[in-house]
Amino acid sequence: MSVARNSISALMQPILGSILLLRAMFYMGPEFNGEDPLFASNETLEVTLEAPLVELMRERDEEKELPGTLQYTDAAGATVQLDVQVRTRGKFRAQKDICDFAPLRLNFRKSQAKGTLFEKQDKLKLVTHCDTRSERYEQAIITEYLTYRILNIFTDYSYRARLLRISYLPTDGKRKLDSYAFLIEKDERLAKRIEQKLVATDKLKISDLDSKYTNLVSLFQYLVGNTDFSPIAAASGLECCHNHTPFSADDKVFYSIPYDFDQCGIVDSPHASPNRRFKLRSVRQRLYRGRCVNNELLPATLDLFREKRPDIEALIANQAELSKKTRGRTESFLRSFYKTIDNPKLVNRYLVRKCN
Repeated sequence: MSVARNSISALMQPILGSILLLRAMFYMGPEFNGEDPLFASNETLEVTLEAPLVELMRERDEEKELPGTLQYTDAAGATVQLDVQVRTRGKFRAQKDICDFAPLRLNFRKSQAKGTLFEKQDKLKLVTHCDTRSERYEQAIITEYLTYRILNIFTDYSYRARLLRISYLPTDGKRKLDSYAFLIEKDERLAKRIEQKLVATDKLKISDLDSKYTNLVSLFQYLVGNTDFSPIAAASGLECCHNHTPFSADDKVFYSIPYDFDQCGIVDSPHASPNRRFKLRSVRQRLYRGRCVNNELLPATLDLFREKRPDIEALIANQAELSKKTRGRTESFLRSFYKTIDNPKLVNRYLVRKCN
């Protein structure tokens, strides 16, 4: 009897091993690691967007959605076509004297998107190229996308983004346009992924914010050269916060998560301008806006950024869509950050003594 049991056990071991391996592989999939299918991959997705783009760009009316279609090829090689409602969106980049091509919002039908790459998606922000007069605008889109990816390296409490190569086909015009763009994870999907609630509020206090996360984000904003944000307030009449979205699980501790990086020095978009409030000469000039109350956390945060340096450098090096010139400027901008944080005197001068 014992021999029979041992024989069965020996036969079952490779089968059980295979089952465990399959389970491990299965649990690595997007449904189980919290990622939606659209944001579970960092490969550039080629799509075709067909819509009345001439009318959309002429009117730029956020109250008006127009019908269109989005088409892509799935992993099996099949063509997938989805109906979308399209409208323009945004504030600064929606202005005609700033961008000749405004940012868009794509509204999918969830029932139609089921089983596709866009499953669980409905209203998605599409960050577009702004202008076609210079390659710098396309390169700016790619570097802004990478700015989201840099924050992903440090924390899951960050928006996911997916880079697209889009063929725009206007149904009301003859001119076809190919350009880069990227989609941003929806607030509600981010909240579900990090198990927090989206918070609607007029303003927050610094004491409301998780101090470690806030210090990490403050140093991240310094790394990418951003001053166009506030984690606790917005302009009068607008919901909190300026280029930050607050989340909380218990309405006691809040995480103010940043987005919108087109004014960053690392992006260096042609339409960006230095923040007049801080009397900066260029968007490439950094200014630390971390809070003095969190200075005791700064040494550990600096260590984390030093630890993640190889990951950031690899991210930039491996982004094939970057031009040689843009890659060089981006790497140079990152090196200047690490030159500062690796020097105790410069840390004291530009970080500790510049805190709010």
